[in-house]
Amino acid sequence: MTTTPPIGINQIFLEQAQTLCRGGELLPGGVMELARKLQKAAETSTPLKVKLGLDPTRPDLHLGHTVVLRKLRAFQDLGHQAILIIGDATAMIGDPSGRSATRPPLTDAEVQVNAQTYLDQAGKVIDVRKANVVRNSEWLSGMKLEDFLKLAAKTTVAQIIAREDFANRLKENRPISLHELFYPLMQGYDSVVVDADIELGGTDQRFNNLMGRELQMAYGRDRDPQMVLLMPLLEGTDGKVKMSKSYPEHCINLTDVPEDFYGKLMSIPDALLPRYELLLDLLNEQQLEEQAQQFKDGVLNPRDIKMYLAKHLVGQYHGPELAAAAEQAFITKFQKRDIPEDIPELALSADTPHVLTALLTDQQLATSRNEARRLIQGGGVKLDGEKIADVDAQITYAAGQSVVLQVGKRKFIRLKF
Repeated sequence: MTTTPPIGINQIFLEQAQTLCRGGELLPGGVMELARKLQKAAETSTPLKVKLGLDPTRPDLHLGHTVVLRKLRAFQDLGHQAILIIGDATAMIGDPSGRSATRPPLTDAEVQVNAQTYLDQAGKVIDVRKANVVRNSEWLSGMKLEDFLKLAAKTTVAQIIAREDFANRLKENRPISLHELFYPLMQGYDSVVVDADIELGGTDQRFNNLMGRELQMAYGRDRDPQMVLLMPLLEGTDGKVKMSKSYPEHCINLTDVPEDFYGKLMSIPDALLPRYELLLDLLNEQQLEEQAQQFKDGVLNPRDIKMYLAKHLVGQYHGPELAAAAEQAFITKFQKRDIPEDIPELALSADTPHVLTALLTDQQLATSRNEARRLIQGGGVKLDGEKIADVDAQITYAAGQSVVLQVGKRKFIRLKF
């Protein structure tokens, strides 16, 4: 459905704003305000300044970072100025967002090494040559005491400790170091220095990003301060916790070797697949609805879509040749692993849903439906080496396809459609 723009806004800029906001939340004013900014920028030949800050607290960027980096690239592709801030000064404190305890401090040497790797990895998504890449140590490290006190005077203690992270820690009697209270001020001051029109961030950055808007107004930009585009946090491979450098076992890093990159993507729960496709700009909402119906009708298999996703993303960050090799390695290692050559075969009708618990019971791979459910819940049932997690799963394949159904370590049957 096409939204009719208000009088004075060109349809082109409304559509641009809708695309840029896809999957995210724009504050304040929403899509219409962004459309006005885009139109004004075009009419005055003044590109918008779009800011994204990354703190180099670890050496690796992960797929979650690429959600906002892709948005930054989208603004770049429309001719706007991307400002990538490497937060080497703020990294010395560590962002308290979502934290239940104070981060351990980093040395300046650690931060500088990480900062260089961030720049190299960000270049896989944005055009670094056309971006304005700066480090916030350029203005924060040289601040005089009077300048810092002036900054601190722009907000109150009550405003800072009202943020959810700090409020929770106070409620639970967990310590908050004084320097952590300065973090949102320091990040917000970045927006003042670079005079940002738009700031990008994850939903956990709401407080920090809106602080940037407030500080811009406090420092004299009363009219048209920055808008904030917040993107959802991409979950890690467990489908539960956000993808984070703090949870390396569930994190898909851009520096992962292709085989690990591919294998981690294949391990995400089926239910998480649409979210990855949306946030990583593979499908829009309408296409996801169509895909969901195809899953329901048995026309598509989530495993096949995950294989496409894995190969596509590995290709993006490592190149098509290594992506093809990673796919073949996965097939060899997981889909064909430990499968005896001579296993029974069962012919099933194609393009027809088959209830997995009934199939296990009918083929005496489980003694009852209840046992079949317990086997699935325990991770003991696999299709072509991939664990099935849904006890109500139905399997559907097109004519000519075949898969290996495995129960435990020793029971196999080849299903032919």
